[in-house]
Amino acid sequence: MSGHSLYQPQSPFMKWMERRLPIAGLIHSSFVVYPTPRNLNYWWTFGGILTFMLGVQIITGIVLAMHYTPHVDYAFNSVEHIMRDVNYGWLLRYLHANGAAMFFLAAYVHMFRGMYYGSYKEPREVLWILGVILLLLIIATGFMGYVLPWGQMSFWAATVITNLFSAIPLVGEPIVSWLWGGYAVGNPTLNRFYSLHYLLPFVIAGVVVLHIWALHVAGQNNPTGVEPRRDTDTVPFTPYATIKDSFLMIVFCILFAWFVFYMPNYLGHADNYIPANPAVTPTHIVPEWYYLPFYAILRAIPNKLMGVVALGASIVILAFLPWLDTSKVRSARYRPLYRQFFWVFVVVCVGLGWLGSKPAEGGYVIAARILTLYYFAHFLIVLPLLGLFEKTKPLPNSITESVLHGDVPLGASAPPPVKT
Repeated sequence: MSGHSLYQPQSPFMKWMERRLPIAGLIHSSFVVYPTPRNLNYWWTFGGILTFMLGVQIITGIVLAMHYTPHVDYAFNSVEHIMRDVNYGWLLRYLHANGAAMFFLAAYVHMFRGMYYGSYKEPREVLWILGVILLLLIIATGFMGYVLPWGQMSFWAATVITNLFSAIPLVGEPIVSWLWGGYAVGNPTLNRFYSLHYLLPFVIAGVVVLHIWALHVAGQNNPTGVEPRRDTDTVPFTPYATIKDSFLMIVFCILFAWFVFYMPNYLGHADNYIPANPAVTPTHIVPEWYYLPFYAILRAIPNKLMGVVALGASIVILAFLPWLDTSKVRSARYRPLYRQFFWVFVVVCVGLGWLGSKPAEGGYVIAARILTLYYFAHFLIVLPLLGLFEKTKPLPNSITESVLHGDVPLGASAPPPVKT
């Protein structure tokens, strides 16, 4: 939980405010003296990077919305107007478009880190589930934003994805009609997506607050997976974690700036610079790169309804990870078999992403089916069995002993403390 706040306001105004609305004390206890495991590595900085990127997306999105026209006759031209006529409009648009890609990159790294170090295990189940909810929200928000430029790929992506809901028995067709606002993708569809794309980032920000709250209640996990046993296992969040977070955030921003200034359209699709034309279907409809693994799973199933079910299940199953993984040991550092299966799983996800960018034909479909089968087998078969049969390495007595003396098994005599 949050550290004990020793915040003492100095100015008369802050003393007056603290007695009535202790925001400064809350910030001090949550982000200054908050006890942080002393062995956190750079993989733990992606939570801060995600918060920063969410701010970038909200700020640039608000300014872009001031110049965008959500109408099928004007949307494409309004984007061109932003690029050519609005002061630094090109920069705003490239920051927003590439920011979405960077946001998903950081989210996937953050998620895989949690899976590797067992950050979803008790008592952090709610924290993990909130993370899965955030993943669903950013997937929906990103898709709706992709439709707004109203290019060829935007239009046909909206047509294909919304049509998936028609596979749901009984309620599928009404849902599609509501999404479309008529009998086909058109102006009401664009208005709906624009409204939701503007609203959902603020919903995401609200869930992020809950996510951070749950983190402060349960406490942070760490590379050993051992809970902090005494004060010497933790350090204050500031300056130790903030300096580390700031360093990697700068490195991440350099990567972000590289895409924005040197290859801003590299992650996009050329067809989206062609105005939407319902009469001309693109040769190969491809979503953004961060949706490709899920798109491969969808196309791997020959039945439309089962494909939609598999697509949804591939994300929802993540929420059940705390109960599917039956091992009592958190960190993969002490689970040699799990570590191997984890990297196989990462390769499978990357492979699905690559297959999602290929035509749904021949060997690509067969490979996608094999990898889809393994994707679900990892959660439903591998993880439950590993918890029963895997022989794990001994855990250290504490975080401090692990840092200063290497891993010391639980129950073993600890070496004497290091004198400084």
